Amino acid sequence: MSIEILFEDDRWAAAGLARLAESACRETLTHLGFDPEIHEISVLACDDARIATLNAEFRDKSAPTNVLSWPAEDLAAEEDGEAPLPPEPDLEGEPVELGDIAIAWETCAREAREQGKAFHDHVTHLMVHGCLHLLGYDHIRPRDAARMEGIEVEILAKLGLADPYD
Repeated sequence: MSIEILFEDDRWAAAGLARLAESACRETLTHLGFDPEIHEISVLACDDARIATLNAEFRDKSAPTNVLSWPAEDLAAEEDGEAPLPPEPDLEGEPVELGDIAIAWETCAREAREQGKAFHDHVTHLMVHGCLHLLGYDHIRPRDAARMEGIEVEILAKLGLADPYD
């Protein structure tokens, strides 16, 4: 698996984001039956100011958020609750580019603290969540949300983490 991380905030490197992202995304792909070795993801490890700018630019929301995702391809299911389309390589034998994830330090740290969760566990959950978005999963429609959350819980359990929605 190839995960390229741009560290705009050095706190992420010190916290081991590379290891957390690799583990979370690898388990997500494996859980869904995809070969992690042929997939690529880019991650922006940033702060609240940067993610607030991105959130305003791409979602018209002028506040920071924990994680944002930009899928390389729209794989979303047409019907609420259906599975998304599988990612396919553009060229046979080439890696499958899934897209980009941005994650914000201050929001993640604050949420973990407020929810009484270990920081690394919360970040792992958000990386699984972001990776699922790259794979076409979403939580806007009710059955899509239930499907995505159920998959998150299964993946996190495989990683030895508690249900974040409990």
